[in-house]
Amino acid sequence: MNIKDIFSSLRGRSDNDHILRTPYGTFNLAKDDDKARVKHVIMQLQQTTDALTRKDIADWRRAWQAAINIDNPNRSPLYDIYRDTDADGHLSGCIRQREGFVMAKSFKIVDDKGEDKPELLDYFDHAWFKDFCQYVLDSRYWGHSLIELGDIIGTGTAAMTYDCVRLIPRKHVIPEYGRVIMQLGQDWRAGIDYHSPAVAPSLIEAGKPYDLGLLLKATLHTIPKKNMLAFWDTFGEIFGMPMRIAKTSSRDKKEIDRLHRMLIDAGASQTAVMPLDTELEFVESTKADAYHVYNERVSRANSEISKLIIGQTMTIEDGSSLSQSQTHLQVLQNLVEGDADMLRDVINNQLLPRMVAHKFPLAGCRFDWNDAIDYTPEQQVAYESMIADRYDVDPAYFAEKYAMPVGERRNPTLTLPQGEGEETGGKKKMSWNSPSPWGRAGEGSSFFD
Repeated sequence: MNIKDIFSSLRGRSDNDHILRTPYGTFNLAKDDDKARVKHVIMQLQQTTDALTRKDIADWRRAWQAAINIDNPNRSPLYDIYRDTDADGHLSGCIRQREGFVMAKSFKIVDDKGEDKPELLDYFDHAWFKDFCQYVLDSRYWGHSLIELGDIIGTGTAAMTYDCVRLIPRKHVIPEYGRVIMQLGQDWRAGIDYHSPAVAPSLIEAGKPYDLGLLLKATLHTIPKKNMLAFWDTFGEIFGMPMRIAKTSSRDKKEIDRLHRMLIDAGASQTAVMPLDTELEFVESTKADAYHVYNERVSRANSEISKLIIGQTMTIEDGSSLSQSQTHLQVLQNLVEGDADMLRDVINNQLLPRMVAHKFPLAGCRFDWNDAIDYTPEQQVAYESMIADRYDVDPAYFAEKYAMPVGERRNPTLTLPQGEGEETGGKKKMSWNSPSPWGRAGEGSSFFD
């Protein structure tokens, strides 16, 4: 019986208007002893929450053990739990934030000499490549993922591409033995070897074979959070809505039913019809404030999820200072760079060789991130100003980039703050060691700075 059913008799009809039936027994509200017993019902909510959490954690442990079983590994129960875990809003926000920084990075294709080949970017400017990158990044959280390249269209032309990429259902993949089973529960020995030459050219692996992903740890925090929120809803249902009570001296069952129906039709809050001498009281636990118990537990779960996925809390939760937020952002940057390196390795070591084998003109090329253009608007302005003040820049650059007509430069003279530069004939001269938003010459900056 669900906890919400504890007070079900207060909302519906019963054989006797002063009888309360609960999972904890039947109470006669006309008796003082039974009324005293009812006061302990709220205390049972927390106990039940703990019991449900322990049960869910036990299910998680059994699913984990099934996934790492040496003889017959089975990840299906664990993936069912992962699907519930992934439904957590805070967890999803953390994942999307971390993945979003990687997906927003610019990239380039270079040849074996390191020279940029912008004309080759057209082969990757398609939906399939975005989906591929997303599947690879998701492997951080779900564990090992097997990705299938779709059919090739436009063979031999500049528009050559894959029609799609597909994720092989994770429940059917046994990565420990390199097999894909056709039916769930099937022995891995009966599966298809996806390393065989017949199918390997169209398949790409993301993540290590024994990797179960970060969702394995995240589940430890989403389970108690889910149960706590459910019982917080129950608490709000009991105490957040007023109870409408009609007292009558009538013993006529039809009259009692009529009064009960009137109460139900009047709204959605709890109702009861009782004899005049009946008293009903709901008492909260005196050990702690209920709101803070629920709220603090949910907040702690969110905090642990943030630290697990993005390494800190301030970029997705409330911060306290600019310096602390910058420190936390640096932590996130390190995780993002790690994800970016992982994605780049998968592309260079697996995707590009398969594309070359499929006749894409990418022999000798490699994928790399183009951090030079991943600047904030403020950084971009500083960068362009610094270059324009030192060199003659083709106006076509600004005209093309900002889609606006650009004429000749009006003021080529560099203006420096007082005290900077060297004196040359009464005029200030810029020094290459002068401070700038970009540091000294040769220093770089990431898109997080």
